[in-house]
Amino acid sequence: MNRERIYKVLVAPHISEKATMVAEKHGQYVFRVAPDATKPEIKKAVEALFEVKVDSVQTVNIKGKTKRTARGLGKRNDVRKAYVRLADGQDIDFADAE
Repeated sequence: MNRERIYKVLVAPHISEKATMVAEKHGQYVFRVAPDATKPEIKKAVEALFEVKVDSVQTVNIKGKTKRTARGLGKRNDVRKAYVRLADGQDIDFADAE
């Protein structure tokens, strides 16, 4: 997998209260990923970018909410997230990433 595709697959880490609890309890990290990204692509991208061993990848598609605005109805963007479980003893430090 080339560097360009890695950066297109992994959009950003998803930092939230739930993501922090999942990371501490289960050793999983949450990333926002491209809508067309597959689980093997996500696994390869995380392993290449952070130099860790990935055990499993779970994905979830979140539909954007419909919101009322001053101009009528609006819709938030759909989001695809990946929950990445690392091997025992592995850790990702987002400050050290390339």
